[in-house]
Amino acid sequence: MAGRFGTLHGVTDSPPATPLSPDDPPDDLPPKLRAAHDRLAYGAAQVLPAGGLAERLRTADREGRPLRVKLGIDPSGSDLTLGHAVVLRKLRQFQDLGHLAVLIVGGFTGQVGDPTGRTNTRTTLSAEQAAENARTYFDQLMRILDADRVEVRNNADWLAPMSLAEVMGYAGEITVARLLERDDFARRYRENLPITLLEFFYPVLQGMDSVAVHADIELGGTDQTFNNLVGRELQRARGQSPQVVLTVPLLVGTDGVQKMSKSLNNFVAITAPPEEQFGKLMSIPDALVRNYAQLCTDLSPTEVATLAADAAAGGPAANAAKRRMAAAVVALYHGPEAAEKAEAHFDALFRDRLVPTDLPTHELPPDDPVHLPALLVAVNFAATTSAARRLIDGGGVRADGEVLVGYNHPRAALAGRVLSSGRRHLIRLLD
Repeated sequence: MAGRFGTLHGVTDSPPATPLSPDDPPDDLPPKLRAAHDRLAYGAAQVLPAGGLAERLRTADREGRPLRVKLGIDPSGSDLTLGHAVVLRKLRQFQDLGHLAVLIVGGFTGQVGDPTGRTNTRTTLSAEQAAENARTYFDQLMRILDADRVEVRNNADWLAPMSLAEVMGYAGEITVARLLERDDFARRYRENLPITLLEFFYPVLQGMDSVAVHADIELGGTDQTFNNLVGRELQRARGQSPQVVLTVPLLVGTDGVQKMSKSLNNFVAITAPPEEQFGKLMSIPDALVRNYAQLCTDLSPTEVATLAADAAAGGPAANAAKRRMAAAVVALYHGPEAAEKAEAHFDALFRDRLVPTDLPTHELPPDDPVHLPALLVAVNFAATTSAARRLIDGGGVRADGEVLVGYNHPRAALAGRVLSSGRRHLIRLLD
């Protein structure tokens, strides 16, 4: 993708220097296809079946057609984070090699709700909510994808009109025992927690999407492996060549512990300002530099390996490696010049201990006193008021360097002051 969001590395006739691939291509794969294979497999968690990616690349080359690479979009309405971007960037790599991205908007399945990883039944969305949420995704998606190589499909178009007999025909291809192999279903079954038939149907419906769009390859996080494999079974039963499943790792959040999530406030949004992105990325543990460099940037495998070694060394080398990674991420979404300014802003806060003159501002609400937890949510210092209260209780919120105690403060005591939480979150409050 050209422009201010950067470009993905092209494919050359030689494979990457350190192809961290979960799938070894056959020795007789032509050099051009091997280079494509190594680029696509680099950074992936798993390719199923083994050798399937190489076989599909051969088929596309022989038939002179692009591969149809499917990715489902969860219309939950959340802003896209670097965690979401991992699979989207992998999809972009397929596009840059001439293949077609087939985006499945869950107009129908969004009403069911993906139960993946959940310990209780998920609240479902109405058709109207699912459609509205999906619309908010596209501006963000196209910051990563090539709009000229995207086919957007709404699964309500084929799932909603289906007769009960057609649905039962698909359901007959998958056993309950097979569904209970899925980790979250198995766990809930062991713990006597409810599992609805609606949830059992989600992986079946997702597999039906693969049949409808004739997917060659389906992408997803490692938590989607089971669902994607169901698609293979349904395609085979319908006389189609079963799709290859390529999964990518789930990105650990900035806390270094949990999967990146807005609810845990350990995320980096792809639309966040450059200074915020850089600051958050500089807060990750050194041990995650390799993961972020590999999954979130366009750095070559050789560069990633070098940064990983420097991060492991600790001290100044680790700091420099983290800076290189953070700058590469910011440059990808905002351009190199913005990355340079973001690093200078970071240095002013941390190294030079200066308060920038160009701080963002926020107008205080009309209420007096001001409810501080709500204000922290409004300025994006915390994801929820509960998280904001924990931040306040831990002494993590300051006004002009003074720790703020308690949840309610007079407007006059906040107006004109710099509200801060750590050195990454600063904003000037206006009356």
